[in-house]
Amino acid sequence: MRLLLSIFATDLLPVFLVAGVGFLLARYLGVSVKMLSKVAFNALAPCLVFSTLVTAQIDGRQFGEMALFCVLAMTAMGLAGRGAAALLGLDRPMVSGLLLVVMFSNGGNYGLPVVLFAFGRDALSHATVYFVTSAVLAYTLGVLVAASGHRSFRQAAIGITRVPAAYGFAAAVLVLAGGVTVPLPLMRPVTMLSDAALPVMMLVLGMQLERATMPERPRVVAVAGLLCLVVAPIVALSLTWVLGLEGPARQAAVVQASMPAAVVTTVLALEFEVAPAFVTSVVFSTTILSPLTLAPLIAYLQAA
Repeated sequence: MRLLLSIFATDLLPVFLVAGVGFLLARYLGVSVKMLSKVAFNALAPCLVFSTLVTAQIDGRQFGEMALFCVLAMTAMGLAGRGAAALLGLDRPMVSGLLLVVMFSNGGNYGLPVVLFAFGRDALSHATVYFVTSAVLAYTLGVLVAASGHRSFRQAAIGITRVPAAYGFAAAVLVLAGGVTVPLPLMRPVTMLSDAALPVMMLVLGMQLERATMPERPRVVAVAGLLCLVVAPIVALSLTWVLGLEGPARQAAVVQASMPAAVVTTVLALEFEVAPAFVTSVVFSTTILSPLTLAPLIAYLQAA
């Protein structure tokens, strides 16, 4: 118990404290979460991805393994969500909403700082690859899920162009592949923006939680929470064994896949009108309950 409390205090509590500041800014000062989110998404996140990957000690094989892990984890959770939806007898909008929250975890404004605090910068590099892969999938596969088949794959694929982090990823790959040294006058501002990314992402998390409402359809919310916080870690641990991931890669992969439901799912649910109140309830409840599962999971990964 002392170990779990220590992990919560050092690795999880800092995230919630910064998020709490964001909550207070939104609640009492009316700070716009939409504007700050745009700053983080369009300016800070791509710099974080570029800076982290350019300075990381990971090779092309490790890139591919982490991206493959992300795809397989999302696929497995999608199948689990589809099975749960069938057992619950959900209608199509609720099925889409359930799939969104169980497939896409919060690997950005929650997962990245937790991985950094718990396992260091080496693990953060792997976590960043997961984050970029999941972001691209959220704006392609996620759009297809939310649209329930009413939007073409071509229209969904265009969503990739709306993910600035993907450009930071592509630029980092080009730099690494070409053995290019980024000029200092360019690297310094990128690094400064990168350093600002995680604190701002945590503020955004708190500001988005401020808009949460009471759970709608609590039984389905409970099932979704169970899938996100209990089933997902089991799936992730199994996949790391299958893929042979070890060390920082395994730590980052398991934690990223075990995060609560991603905040971006609320955006997709609102845009396509697929049970937005339910999706928001799942995001809020899984985020609040996540320390109960993440603390023992981090303890296990640190000891393994």
